[in-house]
Amino acid sequence: MYDAPHLRGKQMTSIFKPITIISLTASIASYASYPGHNSKSFSAIKAKKANFQLHKFTLKNAKGDILSSSEDGDEPKDWFNLSPKEDSIQGVGTERLYKTFGQPFDEVIVAVIDSGVDVNHEDLQGKIWINKGEIPNNNIDDDNNGYVDDVYGWNFIGGKKGMARFEKDNSINGIKLIKGDPAYQVNSDTLELTREVKRLRELKEDLAKDGYYLLPEEVKKLKELTKIVEEKNASAKRYYGIFKDKKDIYDSGLKVLIAAGLEEYTIEAVNKFEPQNEEQTHAKRKVLSIYQQDFSHDEVYEYYEYFKAQSQYHYNLDSDTRSEIVGDNINDKYERDYGNNDVIGPDSSHGTHVAGIIAAARNNGIGMNGVASNVKIMAIRAVPNGDERDKDVANSIYYAVDNGAKVINMSFGKSYSPYKSVVEEAVEYARSKGVLLVHAAGNDSKDLDKNDNFPNKLVNGEPVENWLEVGASSYLKGPFLPASFSNFGKTTVDIFAPGKNIHATFPDNKYKTISGTSMASPVVAGVAALIIGYLPEVTPAQLKEAIMYSTVRQTNLKVVSPGSGEVFFSELSVSGGVANAFEALNSLTRDTQVPYRVQLAEL
Repeated sequence: MYDAPHLRGKQMTSIFKPITIISLTASIASYASYPGHNSKSFSAIKAKKANFQLHKFTLKNAKGDILSSSEDGDEPKDWFNLSPKEDSIQGVGTERLYKTFGQPFDEVIVAVIDSGVDVNHEDLQGKIWINKGEIPNNNIDDDNNGYVDDVYGWNFIGGKKGMARFEKDNSINGIKLIKGDPAYQVNSDTLELTREVKRLRELKEDLAKDGYYLLPEEVKKLKELTKIVEEKNASAKRYYGIFKDKKDIYDSGLKVLIAAGLEEYTIEAVNKFEPQNEEQTHAKRKVLSIYQQDFSHDEVYEYYEYFKAQSQYHYNLDSDTRSEIVGDNINDKYERDYGNNDVIGPDSSHGTHVAGIIAAARNNGIGMNGVASNVKIMAIRAVPNGDERDKDVANSIYYAVDNGAKVINMSFGKSYSPYKSVVEEAVEYARSKGVLLVHAAGNDSKDLDKNDNFPNKLVNGEPVENWLEVGASSYLKGPFLPASFSNFGKTTVDIFAPGKNIHATFPDNKYKTISGTSMASPVVAGVAALIIGYLPEVTPAQLKEAIMYSTVRQTNLKVVSPGSGEVFFSELSVSGGVANAFEALNSLTRDTQVPYRVQLAEL
């Protein structure tokens, strides 16, 4: 389904960090998994005289994904590729598939609609789709697809003045993307909840000019949503002030210590630092005052950026960065001629992680192994730190389909969809062209049979055959197989896949462990692309059926429900199981019409 440099969409278990502050309100629930969704990962705030102690909550990015956890550490490396049968790990059996069938034959393009993708990453070299029809830097739409210099894909949340340029280099890709002017890239945006309040207020004003009024249900809705937005914004502003003060204290102390020779930003290094004067002594105290509250160097800035985005963008009724930067007509649902070619953008952390899960180079001695060795990633930027717009989602799907993608991964979501029909038309277009869409179910521990989450697999009220909705699972079979944060639904979520503590690519040649259904979705997208590589004629409907019903159904396995209580795992999704690449391909090649080349690969 983003904000601080490392914050873009996930979730985990509570970690406690005491924070001494002057004042806090006793409740701030809902700095969402998916923007607009509630997330009650804040612990109680305990008052003691004039001071308060805030138990640290789990920090998520704007999509509800969890960026770190006290539960990290037990999973084997690249555990999502391992096999329940051979490794006793609840991965998708990728390695077993390669051992049995050999390498896939056909290259498959997978579109990643996300926050951006670091196409220059070391572990994505040779794994990025390059538009051969474009001549870089000539400012001409050479292939006449409607987009100028779209060498690596397209950015639907950038302005025309933010165009990237390209330089030849010695990388496997052979061409390096130089990012465009950040002033012309949307980083943070409002939530759909906030936009709905703004829309209703404007409608009320327009009607009043002609002597008309809102309908009673609209009045009620406006009142309810306004209350929610104002409360959330007030809390966000308070916490933004708290963490700004904390950051300012830390910055002022750290600046002095760095000038004095400090090289490592850890509590151990600062404890060892020997001040030479009063200024350095005071600076050391400042920095330690933050570290002793159990905040790392990075977290000081992550928390600050997180609440800054909440207060200045997500719940700010006066924010309109989209119109200022992109310059499109936001009310023209069918407009396509906007954006730029900077597919990295100001914060590609979420999309880069997703892309690596699908396609990071395998067995190259660095980083991690992606699921599919035969994939080229088409980077499409449409998801800000905030809620994605329906118009951008639809245009991203059209772009992906028209430029050759066979699978589209969508690790984003929201609670409101004002132009759902526009997205539905794009989904139907993808279906008509034989393209599979894979979507993350979300990280709110909610039953999607009872709660809205958009986009979804319903077109005109009926589920489509080219959509897979994916929940997140953990690595061991047992009561905690479903990830505690994952959404679920007996009729709405199709399947579960590895999504807890997934180690994958991060911008600037880094790697990071993140948890979320945003990680589970690309695992399934990679599985789908891998199967297409062996069986290029397989249809989305056949592919979906094979992936869903080749799982080992956990019929009698009682688990802790992500919502609450105990439930059979088979009741959490349509298929009742965890995706398995080996079993899915095996089910498609079991009859006598097995393609000859797959038979050879098995020998």
